[in-house]
Amino acid sequence: MNQIQQGKYKPYPQIDLPNRKWPTKTITNAPAWCSVDLRDGNQALINPMDMTKKLELFTLLLKLGFKEIEVGFPSASKVEFDFLRTLVDNKLIPDDVTVQVLVQAREHLISKTFESLKGVKKATVHLYNSTSVAQRKIVFSKNKEEIIALALEGVDLIKKYEKEHDGEVFLEYSPESFTGTELEFSCEICNAVTEKWGIADDRKVIINLPATVEMATPNVYADQIEWMANHLDNRENVIISTHTHNDRGTSIAATELALLAGADRVEGTLLSNGERTGNVDIITLALNMTTQGVVSKLNFSDIKEVLDVVERCTEMVTHARHPYVGELVYTAFSGSHQDAINKGLAHRKTSDENYWEVPYLPIDPEDVGRTYESIIRINSQSGKGGVAFILEKNFGYQLPKAMHPEIGKLVQALSDTKGKELSADDILEVFKDNYFEIKEHISLVDFTLTSVKGVSKCTLTYNYNGKEVIANGEGNGPVDACKKALMKDYKNKFSINSYAEHSFGDKSSAKAIAYIEIQTPETLSCFGVGADNDIATASIKALFCAINKAF
Repeated sequence: MNQIQQGKYKPYPQIDLPNRKWPTKTITNAPAWCSVDLRDGNQALINPMDMTKKLELFTLLLKLGFKEIEVGFPSASKVEFDFLRTLVDNKLIPDDVTVQVLVQAREHLISKTFESLKGVKKATVHLYNSTSVAQRKIVFSKNKEEIIALALEGVDLIKKYEKEHDGEVFLEYSPESFTGTELEFSCEICNAVTEKWGIADDRKVIINLPATVEMATPNVYADQIEWMANHLDNRENVIISTHTHNDRGTSIAATELALLAGADRVEGTLLSNGERTGNVDIITLALNMTTQGVVSKLNFSDIKEVLDVVERCTEMVTHARHPYVGELVYTAFSGSHQDAINKGLAHRKTSDENYWEVPYLPIDPEDVGRTYESIIRINSQSGKGGVAFILEKNFGYQLPKAMHPEIGKLVQALSDTKGKELSADDILEVFKDNYFEIKEHISLVDFTLTSVKGVSKCTLTYNYNGKEVIANGEGNGPVDACKKALMKDYKNKFSINSYAEHSFGDKSSAKAIAYIEIQTPETLSCFGVGADNDIATASIKALFCAINKAF
């Protein structure tokens, strides 16, 4: 394997913030959310959205509860311009929703942007220019003073067109590539922008501090946010916004730590769509808050609808392991996980506890519109608890716990043979083959039962060794009386270890299901299952089933 050239990369410098406060804080309130799916997300698609898809996604964002939506870069293309005009002309923007548009500091672009905004009651004009060392040196060949002048020129132009706009205009400024910019310079240009705008109590400014490229560990980004919060002028009138990308795979953590460090607002996308490795995923962020008891102010109660719309509009497939929403997120293959989940769900049914506490499931799947039926899935790695869970939840068989290892081994043997995951129907077939359709060396023909003063008498008819046998027995219950009658001619010795029963199906047509565990002198334990409209018949059928399995 080739070694990466030594000295090619250098560590990101640490932030001088000796009295940082964010590590001791907790997120207690949701930030202001701004979706950038229609702009930042759309520009990163192989096939950018057409008008129909943009409208469908915009409708979804409103339904989810977003109050700030970046709808596009209207000066960049006709499609972007026409989309915003469609929203305005068809009165599709609710009064409490602010639409956001991106623009660079050039007069013809800003003029076109305000043309697209005609009739919009509340708009955020998002001005940006790149400030990083690399961009200044490599892309623009401009010094710091020239970069500041460019930003201020953009502010002046927005103020010029703001005067002619019939509606509220908010300014958002982004020192693009903030994480690659010296903090002192980021602060200098942001303060120059807010002063030029005329920041005040009734004229707040959004300062967006993007991790355009994620360059360091999340704690460094938090330090940067706290440092900026400490040094920005008129901090009480500055809304600090984050916009993290996922180059290092830690955009979620970076955003959460930034909120601890003083950020007020989050820009991101649904399912992390965005340039390169994507923007921060707002779904994960919001549901992380939900699991901590924080009201996110976004509605993800029907996550399937969200997936369907986003995947259709973006033509992107969601990973099966994507947090909270992936196909396999509420699925357990491991036997120990299955058993723990099963016990956790059972405990929740019988306890008075309000708080969600089920092992391996940080959130109740029902809270995002998912169902329990898909939680347990069976393959060769699965255990006894998962099989029992499927048989109960899907088919109503409430196997006694002592029976779980026996059925688990039978199912695992089939999974090993097939070499793949088993369906619920596969598991039911194993159960029926081994307990209802077994090969018999002794078979029940008929029986009669009477009970007097707690003593049961059984007349039992059965086939054994090619002939019909009739025998009588007495015992302390139907099963014991049947066993006593059977043992007069049956040669295999056994004892009864346990017995369980439950009703099966609707009340009007319910059957009885009985489970009997027998044990042989050779310490072999074996279960039998019986089903019938009559509980006594089900019990005796279960006894014969166990005997046929054991011998």
